[in-house]
Amino acid sequence: MTRTSIVSLGPRRRATFLAIAAGCLLGTAPAMAERPPGEIEGSWLTDDHKGVVRISACGDQLCGRIAQVLDRTPGVPRTDVNNPDQRLRARPLVGLLTLWGFRRAGTAWEGGHAYDPKSGRSYRSTLALEANGTLKVTGCVLFICQARHWTRLH
Repeated sequence: MTRTSIVSLGPRRRATFLAIAAGCLLGTAPAMAERPPGEIEGSWLTDDHKGVVRISACGDQLCGRIAQVLDRTPGVPRTDVNNPDQRLRARPLVGLLTLWGFRRAGTAWEGGHAYDPKSGRSYRSTLALEANGTLKVTGCVLFICQARHWTRLH
């Protein structure tokens, strides 16, 4: 079998090949863009619009890492300066694990923890996709819980 490059094809055959290739790609674009109902993997803008967290699979669980720090205010730390463990305070915020241990439980993800680098504290946490498309991130200490709503970035 002889290999033929697209460059060696004549102009008419090259145009036909490119049209077919583009049609195949465009035909799959909607399928790639659609997410299964309740899918929370992807990039999320935090409620204060100061950071982006990327949620992805970590084995059979979900976890999230800081993908970007958007706050450019002078004096905003770029490392984990509020961590209670002094040895970890030099860790860069970008790439920092902030969500871990989440398992699907019906329409939500439970059993996880959330780390807040602003306070240096970790909380028991749940994640739930709201009807309006936002991600409800709830953190609890004892029986006191607070929720934040993150916006998906496309």
